Amino acid sequence: MSSTVRRTQPQRGGQAGRVGTGKSSARSSTKPSVKRAKRPEVRLPPLTPFGVGATAGGGGLEPDGDYDGVEFHGLDLAGQDGGGARFLDCAVRDCALTETRLSAARFIDSVLDSVRGVGTDLGAAVLRDVEIKEPRLGGVQLHGATLERVVISGGKIDYLNLRQSRVKDVVFENCVLVEPDFSGATLERVEFVNCALKGVDFDRATMKDVDLRGASELDISRGIDRLAGTVISPSQLVDLAPAFAAQTGVRVEA
Repeated sequence: MSSTVRRTQPQRGGQAGRVGTGKSSARSSTKPSVKRAKRPEVRLPPLTPFGVGATAGGGGLEPDGDYDGVEFHGLDLAGQDGGGARFLDCAVRDCALTETRLSAARFIDSVLDSVRGVGTDLGAAVLRDVEIKEPRLGGVQLHGATLERVVISGGKIDYLNLRQSRVKDVVFENCVLVEPDFSGATLERVEFVNCALKGVDFDRATMKDVDLRGASELDISRGIDRLAGTVISPSQLVDLAPAFAAQTGVRVEA
């Protein structure tokens, strides 16, 4: 059953607490309700434009290539094969990635800015300490991937496939995710900040310290029974109540 939660303003902070007195009560009131995600701190060195000197290669991405301190700017990388490549201290800006093969690639301490395309293959890739800004992507394959200390800010991603992935210390903010698939994924310290989740699939997902309170829209298509380990707002709880009731077989009648 699909359940939708919409809100006009973020509702962050605040948690139900036990009324009490003394130091123990004060300590409990300051205890955070959910652990916050650790954000990346990407500081790029001076970069060498792709295609210059040692980065020239054959004019395109290479399987198992090694790119260190390279900037890819305004390039059409559609259909190219960079599977297994390593990108360290790199920037990929305003590049087309339609059907680009980057399976098992590793992006470390890097920035992807205004990338666009359909069918980008990042299956089993590793993204660690990565900032993704204003993406315009559809059908991105990140199944079996590892995302750690990643921020995805702005933009829109349709049909994001994160099945069986490991997602830790990841923040989705000010973006739109249409039918993202987290089925079978492991999520830990993940935050959705002013992010629209439309038709999200949490089937068989395992979650810990996942903060959904900041979602501007929360539309769950599957996996309402997998929300253990998440934090939601009181208003979201009210909107999700029919789905929770249906999941447990409870009938609500006037």
